[in-house]
This record gives sequence, structure tokens and C-alpha cells, in this order.
Amino acid sequence: MTRKEIKDIDSGFDFLHRLVFNILLITDGRTTDILETLMDETMSLQVVRQEQINDEQTAQLGEDLDAPYYVRESILIGAKSQLVISHNIALVCSKYLPSLMFEAIAAKQEGIGKTISTFGLQTSRKVVDSGWRKDTETVDLFYKPLKLRFSPTKSKVPYKKYSIDFGTHPGIYLLEYFNPNIVLLRLKQLRNESHGADDQIPLN
Repeated sequence: MTRKEIKDIDSGFDFLHRLVFNILLITDGRTTDILETLMDETMSLQVVRQEQINDEQTAQLGEDLDAPYYVRESILIGAKSQLVISHNIALVCSKYLPSLMFEAIAAKQEGIGKTISTFGLQTSRKVVDSGWRKDTETVDLFYKPLKLRFSPTKSKVPYKKYSIDFGTHPGIYLLEYFNPNIVLLRLKQLRNESHGADDQIPLN
């Protein structure tokens, strides 16, 4: 393979990498749907932590709360590959959520987007921040350091923060960090599928 061919391959990968993450970071739709299409597998939710926030965290919100707020930390895992695709932090205000939805979230049964779809709720999403951070600079919604559950990487980590509004009220804030290696991992999967079991490339 010539240097030009290698350079062309690298340029093509860089373009695909930027395209995929630009779509993920600007869309106000369900990112889980995009990830499942990209990785050609369903995503399973694993709740890492879910708890009511304390008084100090409540004060940071700058509001007088007459209903509890809950923080949920979760990861999305590829059902077939078992790869961690994204690491997510949600801030849920029980006051603005329909009771059935809040009960489903509290039961840790499925992702927030799927719960909204299951109940057929009318919501809107508003992206308030997005970009790339070094994995040593990742923070949660309260700007506390956050250790991501996917492998350390030299690449910056793409993230998106947005609100899910119920009527005129933001009932949920979500911060999603995406595994920056998912495009490369998907290309490896496709190569393995086309070359068969005798010429497999490790995904990790």
C-alpha cells in the first residue's frame, strides 16, 4: 500500500469520525437510536448510581425545591459486543415528571428515552452545551470530577448536555459522554464480519 493510499484511508476515517460525532452532538433526538444504528446492536442500560441529591447540591441549582431531585449515573452497553458505548449523568426533578414515568425511572428498569417513548409522552429537548474534553477533565452535572467507565484514551471525549422539557419545565438534565473509539470499533467489527473467524481483530 502506498503512502498516498494510507493517507487517503486516514483522511476518510477522520471525516467519518467527525461526521458521526457531529451528528451525535447536535441532534436533539434520542441518541440511543443513533448509537444502536451505528453499532448495529441494541443497547442495554446499567445504572451505576441513583440517589437523591443533598442540600449542598440543591443549593448549587439556585432554586427553592419543593420536590426531590435525583441523580442517576448510568452506562450504555452494547448487547452483543459488551462494549461501554456511553457514560451518562441525569438530574431528574420529580415535580415535573408524570408519576408513572418517575416510578419507572426509580425502578431503574430502562433508559430515560425509552421510558418516554413507552408512555408516549410529549417532550422537547434542548442542547445547552457540547464539545470535547480530555478524559482527565470530565466532570458531572455539578462539575465534580467524573471517572468514565470506558477505557482511557489519548483522544478527547465527546460530550453533550441537554434538557428534556415537559411542557415549559425542564424535568430532566442529561450529560452524555460518548466513547471516542466507537467509530474505529465499528469498523473493526465490520472487517471481522467480512474476513471470518480466522482473521479477527481484537475490539479492545
